[in-house]
Amino acid sequence: MIPVTRTFLPPIEEYHQIIQKIWDTNQVANGGVLWKNLKIGLQDHLKSTNLILTANGTLPLQIALKLLAKKGEVITTPFSYVASTSSIVWENCTPVFVDIDPEYLTIDENKIEAAITGRTTAILATHVFGNPCNVDAIEKIARKHDLKVIYDAAHCFGVKYKNKSLFNYGDVSTCSFHATKIFHTGEGGAMFCKDQQLYEKLFYSHNFGHDGPLNFFGLGINAKMNELQAAMGLAVLPYVEEIVLNRKRVVEQYNSQLNFSGIQKMIIREGTDWNYSYYPVIFDNEALLLEAQKLLNEKEIFPRRYFYPSLNTLKYVNYRYMPVSESISKRILCLPLAHNITPDEVEIIVGKINSISR
Repeated sequence: MIPVTRTFLPPIEEYHQIIQKIWDTNQVANGGVLWKNLKIGLQDHLKSTNLILTANGTLPLQIALKLLAKKGEVITTPFSYVASTSSIVWENCTPVFVDIDPEYLTIDENKIEAAITGRTTAILATHVFGNPCNVDAIEKIARKHDLKVIYDAAHCFGVKYKNKSLFNYGDVSTCSFHATKIFHTGEGGAMFCKDQQLYEKLFYSHNFGHDGPLNFFGLGINAKMNELQAAMGLAVLPYVEEIVLNRKRVVEQYNSQLNFSGIQKMIIREGTDWNYSYYPVIFDNEALLLEAQKLLNEKEIFPRRYFYPSLNTLKYVNYRYMPVSESISKRILCLPLAHNITPDEVEIIVGKINSISR
């Protein structure tokens, strides 16, 4: 069976060696030595400071929206995982959708200003499949209209844009460390922030608002990463470069062997050092996608319709027609991509896709 991805698991003896520290210290909850070591290791690896580790990748979005969007209108993309839109609604804000660029698949920056109203407080944009938004244009728009910028960078571990970490853009960037990601802690995430004062608010907000054991800065929730999660992250981190190189090999094989007469690839934005996080292909029509999916499933190969459906069609948002997102979401399929997919497995996948390309 070939799933859309496979979780990288480090050698179990190395994980055991790391988690022994938990038994030595008898500390399982937040703020332990493993948590501290992981934070230091990630900041060094990513060249990104002001990092806050979290229990999952959705909580950072919710905290950032709580602090920055202030129950206003949030301009966002309809082409993303549901967490970006559901977090906006969950925090009592109103999502205002802007359609996407048909090649980069990120929010179309040229359509953002037309969606701004007097109630707009923030922009929440997704770096789709690790492909950066036009961060320079979005920054200019945000400054012009005094808006906050939150990036859903769930897929962006290790991505650099213009020679710096993609996490260093926006007021807050968030990442997922879910088991399906390139770097993972089993379940987990992080948020990144350049501004020191905002960073401090984010930090106490993810820890019940605590100022020491008995006092409180203000309102907060529990979004803390525990030592068991940090242990997995410390075991995985030394293998990240190897994981990315193996995924690059798979991507290059897809690029060289797929017949692109009936499908198209996502265009990676110029200036990007990409991480090979996903391999989406866009079919000419949904019928071809369904045919390809059926052929692959018959061989126990399971790609994913990612992202589907277009989020502007969700029942709990106000519908507004997004022609590009609605079209692409029906025609896009992420092919299996992982550190240990073999060339023979890729050949089987490619053969099935090419057999129905027009």
